[in-house]
Amino acid sequence: MKNKQYLFIAFLFLFGFFVHAYPAQELPISSGSASENQRQASTELPLRRISLLSSGVAYFEHTGIINSSGETNISLPFDVGVVNDALQSLVLNDPASSSPSVRYAAANSLERSLQSLRVDLSGRPGIGSILNNLRGEMLEVRAPELVTGRNMGVETRGYAYTPDGEDFWLSLFTSQGIRVFPLEDVISFRFLNETINADLHRSLDLIIAGQNANSQNLIVNLDGRGSRPVIISYVIPAPVWKVSYRLDLSGDNPFLQGWAIVDNDSDVDWEGVELSLLTGRPISFVQPLYPPYWLYRPVVPLSIAGIAESVTHDSGTISRNYDAEPQAEPMLMMRSAPAAAPAPMPTMDFITQDQVGRERAVAGGVVQTAEGRAAGEQFEFTLRSPVTLERRQSAMLPLVESSLEAQKTLIFSGSRAQGNITINPLISVELTNTSGMSLPAGPITVYDAGTYAGDALIEFLPENEKRLISYGEDLSVSGFSNSSGSRFVTSVTISGGVMIINRRMTHETVYTIRNASDEAKRLTIEHPILSGAELAEGQVPDERTGNLYRFIENLAPRDTLIFTVREDTPVSERIVLGQLRPETFLSYSTNSEIPAHVRAALTRAVELRRVTDNAETNQRNLEAQRTRLVNEQDRIRRNLEAAGSQSPQGQEYLRTMTAMDNEISGINTQIDQAVRDTQNARRAYDDYIAGLEL
Repeated sequence: MKNKQYLFIAFLFLFGFFVHAYPAQELPISSGSASENQRQASTELPLRRISLLSSGVAYFEHTGIINSSGETNISLPFDVGVVNDALQSLVLNDPASSSPSVRYAAANSLERSLQSLRVDLSGRPGIGSILNNLRGEMLEVRAPELVTGRNMGVETRGYAYTPDGEDFWLSLFTSQGIRVFPLEDVISFRFLNETINADLHRSLDLIIAGQNANSQNLIVNLDGRGSRPVIISYVIPAPVWKVSYRLDLSGDNPFLQGWAIVDNDSDVDWEGVELSLLTGRPISFVQPLYPPYWLYRPVVPLSIAGIAESVTHDSGTISRNYDAEPQAEPMLMMRSAPAAAPAPMPTMDFITQDQVGRERAVAGGVVQTAEGRAAGEQFEFTLRSPVTLERRQSAMLPLVESSLEAQKTLIFSGSRAQGNITINPLISVELTNTSGMSLPAGPITVYDAGTYAGDALIEFLPENEKRLISYGEDLSVSGFSNSSGSRFVTSVTISGGVMIINRRMTHETVYTIRNASDEAKRLTIEHPILSGAELAEGQVPDERTGNLYRFIENLAPRDTLIFTVREDTPVSERIVLGQLRPETFLSYSTNSEIPAHVRAALTRAVELRRVTDNAETNQRNLEAQRTRLVNEQDRIRRNLEAAGSQSPQGQEYLRTMTAMDNEISGINTQIDQAVRDTQNARRAYDDYIAGLEL
């Protein structure tokens, strides 16, 4: 009950307000509205040209003749999501305007504008909230008699007999004192402060203007006078245009027909526009130009709060880092078709098989296709006739129609057949683009012998270039591949103590392909290139791509083809002989791949290394023996100190130490000789290794 009363009172309040308030023409105009004089000077520029790009944006151009004696306003409606792009790319071309401008309501401006007025209607407040926010203002209330007083606010009072347990009461300070009215008894009221009434009018205008939150108008102000042509253009996101082809392989002249698929996803009808389709890969990004942006400012303490610490500031820049810029597609080099007399675009009539023969599935010669030209680093296709396409509609429009050079072949993929996997080759066509224009990438529906044969994909195809497309598998042909490898030494050199062994690793792939049909086949074997390898001498591919060799062979009926591909990889091994372990040295000296004279030299080096190792071992053994005797002497010396030199045990310790001294002296002599022997053996080994030149 309370809610119904509340809505009813709100309705009465608004109704009474509009009855008693000032006339509408006296209200201030909101930022999103236009006065009657402005509306008379407003005009619309028709959309005349559209360029759809394959990068996901579109160029729109409005063109028209303006004849005005004062300021002209042109409204451009946009979805909120594309306003950033419109502000970033908008171009105004009016030769008569010296100071054109563009105005629009800032993002989130409705709430902020409502909050700035005396009557704050942001957040959808109730009547009670509005009155409480305007306490102290003069009110004229009819409840039902007319009472005038100062607003003291609205309060709630709880009662046990009310359904919701509370009710709303308005308090007025009148000349007779404070009077209190239940809101349900109030028929109407209005503020006597004209500023509040004007703000309320403006708040309601703003709410009406902002009802469509998903749309934003850019108002172009042109101050030129007289009659002149005006062009306004901008770039905003749009669905990418697509291409689909039909390829008919029937007969002696293969025939290609291409269609462009475009989408009008906007809320504006395209009526007789010049439509261009661009292919390329430009860099495109969005800057947040539409929403207001505030910079952070630090709060600096007052000087009375203390002395701030002295700091220095480096100059700074704002940069955008592109880790990987998109690579531009190759520029399309298209020959423009000869100009034709203006004529309406003919429709593509369906022609029966009886009219053209059973072998032709795609009829040509009746479609008016597009003209092409270079547009900077991109390429532009322009339809010869104006295009009309209603909003939220799509269309398929003719792009190219021409005979092509084509040759059928089977493609046997070596990468798919690896590991003895039996596969069927792909049914393919080698196309040569003789259409007179470059062809964008897209799907191809292939027809052969008057019926559907399969689907294929084609990348961007420049004029006069060849390209293979595949549209099925030949089940009558199958094959597999076997791979093996071997290696052998090609040369060994020794110089300056370094041995270099050059080897050649041979990778051999054998393709076994059988033709079970009664028809001869043209076969293209695609062999993946082995990284770092080269084809063996005598093998030359018919074609080579970045990662494939192509070999073209003829496959006879009921026959099996065995084709071998050999690839050689050179490998060089660098060995510092002086750092080799003895067992590794021995393995090289006995390796039959190494020439005999090199093995003999390595065998002599092994012998010298063995002499050196024996000398070093003898020296280490003598040094270990001396260390053992010295440690034993230390033990006996400690025992002597404990027993005393005059005791019988002490005398025995003295005799033992004397004998050890003599033994240590003899070992020292042997160690000196062992050191000399080791040095001589090492020198002989090093000199031999350094002097080897083989």
